[in-house]
This record gives sequence, structure tokens and C-alpha cells, in this order.
Amino acid sequence: MPDNTLYFAVFNSAHRVMKAEAVLKRSGLQLMLVPAPRALATDCGLAIRYAVTIHDLVLKTLRSGETMPEIIFRQIDQTHYEPIWKAETEPGPPE
Repeated sequence: MPDNTLYFAVFNSAHRVMKAEAVLKRSGLQLMLVPAPRALATDCGLAIRYAVTIHDLVLKTLRSGETMPEIIFRQIDQTHYEPIWKAETEPGPPE
């Protein structure tokens, strides 16, 4: 049975979310720039929605493009979301 779980990457500005969208689309990944669901507090009101099946590729691509989101949520149902990744959990640059 296919996993239809959706993830939402949330950024701290419209500029960053649009840059991330461009980086991901250049890589050929299937995603959508969408209005952020109401349950997700966002500064810019937009989010990148994608399938769980490409999550690792999305993170790898965003890291290489230096366009990491602030937080990524997993959609549980139409109104509930669970945070699955936060920027502060990302290791910083080597010193």
C-alpha cells in the first residue's frame, strides 16, 4: 500500500521559500508551493508540500542549495500536523 503522507516545509520568508522551490524543481523533484495550512504558523504564509517518499532527497537538495527550512511538518489529517524536523536540530558548520 503506498504511503500518501504529505510533508510541509515552512520557511521564515517568502524569498527563502521561493528560492527553495526553484532549487528543488531544478532537481526534478515533484512538489508544490502552497498556502501554508492555518494550523502551521508561518511568517510568509507559504509552504512547500511534498510526498514522504522524497523526504530524504528534499533535505539533501535543500542542504546543497543552502536553503534549509525552519521546520518540516507531517500531515496527520486535514487539520493536524506533527513537526518532524527543526532547523535547530541541524548540525552547524564545522569550526
